[in-house]
Amino acid sequence: MWSKMVAIARREWAAYFNSPVAYVFIVIFLVLTGFMTFSVARFYEAGQADLRSFFFWHPWLYLILAPAAAMRAWAEERRSGTIELLFSAGVRPWEAILGKFLASWLFLALALVLTFPMVLTVGYLGRPDYGAIAGGYLGSLLLAGAYLAAGQCTSACTRNQVVSFVLAVVLGLFLLLAGYPPVTDMLSRWAPGWLVAGVAGFSVMPPYDALQRGVIDLRDLVYFASLIGVLLFATERILAARGLGR
Repeated sequence: MWSKMVAIARREWAAYFNSPVAYVFIVIFLVLTGFMTFSVARFYEAGQADLRSFFFWHPWLYLILAPAAAMRAWAEERRSGTIELLFSAGVRPWEAILGKFLASWLFLALALVLTFPMVLTVGYLGRPDYGAIAGGYLGSLLLAGAYLAAGQCTSACTRNQVVSFVLAVVLGLFLLLAGYPPVTDMLSRWAPGWLVAGVAGFSVMPPYDALQRGVIDLRDLVYFASLIGVLLFATERILAARGLGR
């Protein structure tokens, strides 16, 4: 299993960098994170040597950029007809799913690593809490994985990459806003308390906020691992429902 999964991951990784898409994506990510941190959040005017304003924008950036990175995962395979060749070569669905997910996750991890000058900046300006910074990076990486898994799931639903992108944004927006007071207040007007609590429990923000503060709780790690696992399992079920990979 592992050899084929790694081969798929290498294939997908190479596909990113065989075109200008990867470089444009990374540049856009770095420019947007810098703009949001320094211009919108006014990093220097805040007078605090931490990266809270930097990590604050990541859920919103990933909401757009992660679906863009994942939308071609299965939609392009189905559109071009190479998905049948992939599975007829003896590759199992889970090997392909995990390989594609791993490649896209490592790609976003690379973009995240390239923001390391931000750490050097706050280290130069003051004495930051490096534990909170490490927790923020971990939370950002796990959040990216959740959005990418959602993008894989929606990509398996359609041959059209644009449709996959829109569906992934909608799903990501639900995961982002599910626990916000305006949403829960609106639901509480007509829905029972257990349903409101259930919807709020899907929100990625409470565990992400905790990791931003440097609080690494096993429950938050389990939440992200479970969310990613469920979305990847849904991807496998969607492919099976279409008669692919059997």
